[in-house]
Amino acid sequence: VSTRLDADLDAVSAAVGLALYRIGQESLANVVKHAPGATVRVEVRVRAGAATLLVHNTLPDGLPARGEGMGLSGMRQRADLLGGRRTAGPVDDGW
Repeated sequence: VSTRLDADLDAVSAAVGLALYRIGQESLANVVKHAPGATVRVEVRVRAGAATLLVHNTLPDGLPARGEGMGLSGMRQRADLLGGRRTAGPVDDGW
């Protein structure tokens, strides 16, 4: 896991900070579950009143594990409640 923090976290509200933490936590749990052994990059940015969390992982060999969990929908709900948005899916060499 590599991390990059390009943010003044004092500039975000407690609610946004908690959402970033919980979405990041769930994202990393999903990597462990669906892409064990993957390389992961986590970036946090705060710009002009907007916070961005990027979690990118390499794709596993073979088929990824499928689950019936609430991870992605829970992330969307957290973002929606704060007027944000969540995007997720395959991109280039990862997810």
